[in-house]
Amino acid sequence: MGLGASGNDSVVTEFVLLGLTETPALKPILFVIFLFAYIATVGGNFSILAAILTEPKLHTPMYFFLGNLSLLDVGCISVTVPAMLRHFMSNHRSIPYRSCLSQLFFFHLLAGVDCFLLTVMAYDRYLAICQPLTYSARMSWGTQQALAGMSCAFSFTNALTQTVALSTLKFCGPNVINHFYCDLPQLFQLSCSSTQLNEQLLFVAAAFMGVAPLVLIAVSYAHVAAAVLRIRSAEGRKKAFSTCGSHLTVVGIFYGTGVFSYMRLGSVEASDKDKGIGILNTVISPMLNPVIYSLRNPDVQGALWRVLTGRQPPK
Repeated sequence: MGLGASGNDSVVTEFVLLGLTETPALKPILFVIFLFAYIATVGGNFSILAAILTEPKLHTPMYFFLGNLSLLDVGCISVTVPAMLRHFMSNHRSIPYRSCLSQLFFFHLLAGVDCFLLTVMAYDRYLAICQPLTYSARMSWGTQQALAGMSCAFSFTNALTQTVALSTLKFCGPNVINHFYCDLPQLFQLSCSSTQLNEQLLFVAAAFMGVAPLVLIAVSYAHVAAAVLRIRSAEGRKKAFSTCGSHLTVVGIFYGTGVFSYMRLGSVEASDKDKGIGILNTVISPMLNPVIYSLRNPDVQGALWRVLTGRQPPK
């Protein structure tokens, strides 16, 4: 059961992840599906990154942040899916306590940087469209590095805080997690000590890393929309909105799944809905991001064509 003795108490030394299904016939099918999703996500995001690095037209602040976002997507799916694939092919579904905490830390680290980078990208679009004359000065190479660095620092602080706070909880009873990766809501339900402080820390983190960035994104795009609507040319308005559409789509997917993941905090019963939202958050979203950013962007499409074929794109 993964219980170790500590005085008169039993202490959990490992957790059991139930995963997506317990039906043996479905496991090989799901293995193939998620293996394909993992390969597609890694390949797609590294292709975007290669296109950004090799195409001079894409050496701009927006694509610098997009390249970082691609790296985060690869990291995010790598935290959860390889372990899930291993569980599909084996009856061994346990995860050591420390490995569970490590998975939790890296997941929150990468997701947190994602939050801040999406906010920075909205600010970048605001400067480019509303303050074009001072854009180059305000979004210099040093500023880009500082914004990316601060995003990492804030997220690292939050991930470390959440992980250390969780490590103070006692786990002495059930050790079965009805999910395919370790996350805070499911672990709170298994704790045999009070999680009040942990839930308060998570609430503060959600406000600082979820609500505040979303408000800043909304304010940025409110200014962008007002500026674009003042453009007299229909073609000009279309071009300005097209540079923002991809980012808004990614923001909608990311924050939509994030809200549903944590709004059920405190619920005593985990359900398959949590797993579905987890798949959207950790698998579908990273896989779709390269498609969303390249779908209506001829510069990215041309650079990807050159990266994948070694030839100039057809006219």
